Amino acid sequence: MTVSPTERSSASRRLILASASPRRRQLLEDAKFDFVIEPADINEENHPPLAPGDLAQWLAVAKCAVIADRFPSDVVLAADTVVALGSQILGKPTDAAHARETLGQLSDTIHEVITGVAVACRTASLKLDARVHSTVQMRRLSSSEIDDYVASGQWKGKAGGYGIQDSDPFVTRMSGDLTNIVGLPMQKTIELLAAAGIRPRE
Repeated sequence: MTVSPTERSSASRRLILASASPRRRQLLEDAKFDFVIEPADINEENHPPLAPGDLAQWLAVAKCAVIADRFPSDVVLAADTVVALGSQILGKPTDAAHARETLGQLSDTIHEVITGVAVACRTASLKLDARVHSTVQMRRLSSSEIDDYVASGQWKGKAGGYGIQDSDPFVTRMSGDLTNIVGLPMQKTIELLAAAGIRPRE
């Protein structure tokens, strides 16, 4: 079979995950993608005033751009997840006190989890991005439950200070893509990667 130069270059491109998140790594591994990890260490607090969904997408694109500039011949995947309580954005807690405050805010609420996803390849002039929304209902948490969870350290590095995959995520109901709440909406991610010529192993 004859392979065109375009097909050959596409087939030889690496997939780079621009994230150190163990949850995103696991989701990609479970979906049988081959990839390398190059975290995009950007200042996530340095952004224009944006609504929650716009912010998630803006940060994903910004992270993707940093790594795409560094590896222009490869396909870069980046994502950012925000938790929104109405118009209020609840990011990753900075310390235990912040985690306790965040969980107190989310207790007995219905809130939204939004993940922005971006895919880029500089040499192919490829730039794709999207966002995915899910809704989560959390039960009422007692002070002692919050204290125990914060002491466990499971809140670290998680938007909203909790993870849907935790042993007790406090969630009573959800709608939308579960993997989006984990941190990488796989249905949309697979769609964007396919458009970039990246597919999972058979």
